[in-house]
Amino acid sequence: MSEITLHDLEKQYGETTAVEDVSVEIRDGELLCLLGPSGSGKSTTLRMIAGLETPTSGTISIEADDVTDQPAYERNTSTVFQDWALFPHKSVLENVAFGLKMRGMSKDDRQKRARSMLERVQMGGYGDDDPTNLSGGQKQRVALARSLAVNPDVLLLDEPLSNLDKRLREDMQIELREIHEDLEETFVHVTHDQDEAFTLADRIGIMNEGELVQVGDPDEVYENPKNRFIEAFLGDTNFVDAVVTRTSSDAVHVDTELGTELVLPTDGEPDVDEGTGLTLSLRPEILSIDGETGRPEAAGKQPVATDGSAHNAVTGTVENVIYRGSTVRYSVSINGSSMFAERTDASTGAHASGDDIRLEWDGEDVLAFRDDGTRVTL
Repeated sequence: MSEITLHDLEKQYGETTAVEDVSVEIRDGELLCLLGPSGSGKSTTLRMIAGLETPTSGTISIEADDVTDQPAYERNTSTVFQDWALFPHKSVLENVAFGLKMRGMSKDDRQKRARSMLERVQMGGYGDDDPTNLSGGQKQRVALARSLAVNPDVLLLDEPLSNLDKRLREDMQIELREIHEDLEETFVHVTHDQDEAFTLADRIGIMNEGELVQVGDPDEVYENPKNRFIEAFLGDTNFVDAVVTRTSSDAVHVDTELGTELVLPTDGEPDVDEGTGLTLSLRPEILSIDGETGRPEAAGKQPVATDGSAHNAVTGTVENVIYRGSTVRYSVSINGSSMFAERTDASTGAHASGDDIRLEWDGEDVLAFRDDGTRVTL
């Protein structure tokens, strides 16, 4: 039985549709990340689960109970907000115990529970502190402890880490993941940060323009994006315009803006016709530079063999070299178009602006999309 079921959920504000036909089953004990750009409807969806917004249509069930019209205070959910919403006139301990007080728990019991939650989030020595004197990371831990203290069936997190600096945000992602694994409760986490979603999630639900576009395990949505929007949103890639010139039972041949023909292997009759316009996605991790892979640990591939074929290789001129600490990015001009590739080792075989450079890849690693953004099955 699913912990949360959303069925044909819709939310309108006047003539604006914020959420449209969202249906998903959120499993008992999983951590689902709703991921998408600003305005995609992810926070509105979370607020409807919490009871802070009323759906225009559709239903919400928690533990098989229809809670669509149930007020927030009657749902056993708890929400961690982006701005933490701590009471400045209460101590840290009083903040954590506040929800328990509202539920009628005795003072001794709620203080014991609050101290236990503060220990869980590594804030055990701060119970008497003024929350206004805490750092951003400490405030986040207190807000998390307060939400966990009431022992909710579902913990809802609305971009709770977005106000933290990069290093602290990354540390809190790991801590939050460990807390979820320890509690085995159902978490729904909203974020616009792809790295955060991949770090935290058991499954990722990607939203765009109010719709839930794809739901799946992190590796599934990355390796098999449903459309071009997801491919572009989940990470850097090279998009290359192409036109199908001929097809066979084992390959699709395309002419590209790079000035060369490429071959895309297929597992049978491809779902594409001659003359069809395509957009190809060549991720930096699948590209090798002069026969050496840029990120083999990500691509899981050996260097592409240099056999003289132009089908899966192009030559261009380095325009810019950007040092990024752990990687070096090369911007390469090819037939008037620009592509980029990355290397993890800046000291070996380094290139400079003006150098000629050869990029190679396995055709089976290329993703193809139609003009309407839908994925082509190859």
